[in-house]
Amino acid sequence: MMKIRRLSMFLLLFLIILASLGIAKKLVYGYVTPGPDTWYRKDVEGFLYGAKLAGVEVIVLNSDYDVEKEISNIKTLVDMKVDGMCIFSFNPNGPFIAARECAKAGIPLVVTDNVGEVLKSKDPVVACIDFDWDAMGKDIARYIANNWPGEKIAFIAGRLEHVPVQVFLKSFKEEVKKLGKNEIVAIRDGKYIPDEAVRQVQDLVESGYEFSVLHIFNEEMAAAVVRWLKSRGLLNNPIKITSQNGAPYGIDLVKEGSIKYSISSSPGWEGFISFLALHAYVTGKITKQKQWIFLPITPVTKETIDDKTKVVPWDVDPVWIDLTKKYFPQYKGLLDVLK
Repeated sequence: MMKIRRLSMFLLLFLIILASLGIAKKLVYGYVTPGPDTWYRKDVEGFLYGAKLAGVEVIVLNSDYDVEKEISNIKTLVDMKVDGMCIFSFNPNGPFIAARECAKAGIPLVVTDNVGEVLKSKDPVVACIDFDWDAMGKDIARYIANNWPGEKIAFIAGRLEHVPVQVFLKSFKEEVKKLGKNEIVAIRDGKYIPDEAVRQVQDLVESGYEFSVLHIFNEEMAAAVVRWLKSRGLLNNPIKITSQNGAPYGIDLVKEGSIKYSISSSPGWEGFISFLALHAYVTGKITKQKQWIFLPITPVTKETIDDKTKVVPWDVDPVWIDLTKKYFPQYKGLLDVLK
């Protein structure tokens, strides 16, 4: 009896030591991604980069822009009893469903690019990670007003049901109206699909819409539209393109003058911050819930275009760590351990 008791005490002590070393149980996080767009893939890569540094396993499930599949992905991860979850949803309801299901299961949840909407939920959410889409809309409107007053604007959105698109578009329309120097003559849904964006622009041109400024919601779509406009002799003659995101191919198009203006917002860095927010909470470094965390945005100009601290890389880059320490000092201790 005494030997059994001693053995039990030894095993308990052994487990406590393992736990203190962080090797008693490998953490497993789940990530629900909305679809195949490059932005979403880079967000996942940023999250996985953080997980690799921390030795955390990640299960990634893609919803492919299917609402039922998204719900199934959420429930699958809940049933797997993951230690934490991140969701990037393409529709307004997804994060609320994830919050409800995670609350029932006691799983910490971080939500990406929901413009803070899910923070209104009665269910606990660790954090919303966002760019300031409202500020982006205003910035683009001001650039157009300052550089091309009197010219008419056409707008190619991402997916119109995507909340960041809605916030950006609302801000953009209001600022254009407030400034009073331009008119928006058409708004079309590009669905984040380059070929669809081209179809929409082609239809606008062939239908006789009069516009000379074209804002396209991401540079992947913009690159395809640039090629189409070039083939028709319409690029910068008269149609000028503005866009956003600061993707590698977008930067090249800004340098050559095919895109006149863009805004840097790295999804890779955003995914990295999403991981840090979740991991800091799961490991007890930060206990606050309902955090709303904004990543900085910067104009892509000739002065900033080659500066990684301004035009932040989409691909995994050590500059993310330096930028995180600068803008999010709450993660410095965690980063020092991970490195």
